[in-house]
Amino acid sequence: MGLGQRLSAEFIGTLWLVLGGCGSAVLAAGFPGVGIGLLGVSLAFGLTVLTMAYAIGHVSGCHLNPAVSVGLYAGGRFPARDLLPYIVAQVAGAIAGAAILYSIASGAPGFDIGGGLASNGYAEHSPGHYSLMAGFLTEVVMTFIFLFVIMGATHGRAPQGFAPLAIGMCLTLIHLISIPVTNTSVNPARSTGPALLVGGWALQQLWLFWLAPLIGGALGGLAYRAVGGEQPAPSTKA
Repeated sequence: MGLGQRLSAEFIGTLWLVLGGCGSAVLAAGFPGVGIGLLGVSLAFGLTVLTMAYAIGHVSGCHLNPAVSVGLYAGGRFPARDLLPYIVAQVAGAIAGAAILYSIASGAPGFDIGGGLASNGYAEHSPGHYSLMAGFLTEVVMTFIFLFVIMGATHGRAPQGFAPLAIGMCLTLIHLISIPVTNTSVNPARSTGPALLVGGWALQQLWLFWLAPLIGGALGGLAYRAVGGEQPAPSTKA
C-alpha cells in the first residue's frame, strides 16, 4: 500500500478508537439506569482496536497509537522513515474523533466539558486520585505489556488470524486494571485529542501521557525482540 493510503487508514482508525472508546466513557458509562460502567468502557476500547485491526490491519498495520509505532520500530518491525507521518496521522485522527464526540456530547442539556471528555490525569485528576508516580509506573508497564502482546501476536510464527483478538482483549484488560489510576492512556494520540478540547489541567498533564507510553512501548518492543527473536520489518512499497 502507498503511504497516503496507510496514513488515511491510521487517521480513520484512530478517529474510531477515540470516538468509540472515549465516547463510551462520556456518553454511556453512567447513563441513567443502563450505564455500561468500567467494564463496558474497557470492552469498548478493546473492540475499537479489534474491529479496526480486521478492517485496516492489512492496509497500515493498524497502529492507531504513537507508542505502538515507536515500539514496533524498536522491535525491528517498522521503518524509521514512516514514524513521523504515522504519528501525525494518528494525532490528527484522535483530534477529529474528540471533536465529533464533543459535538455529540454537547447536545445534551447540562453538558460540561469540565468533566474531562474522558481525558487522562493523575493526582486530583486521577479517577482514584492516584499519584504522579503511580500514574507514570502504570502507563509504562501497561504500554510495555501491550507492545509485548502485539509483537508476539503478529509474529510470523504465531497462530494466523487471531492477532486482532489477542490485541483487543489485551487492551480491554489494560483498561480494567488502569482506568482507576489514569483513566488509561497507553496511547499519546488518544490522550491528545480530548486534552486539546478540554484545555487547562488536561493539557498541563498531557506530557505524562506522551512520555510514559513512549517509554513503555519502546521497552516492550525491545523486550520482545530479545525474547521472541527478530522479524524483518514488512515491505511498505505500494
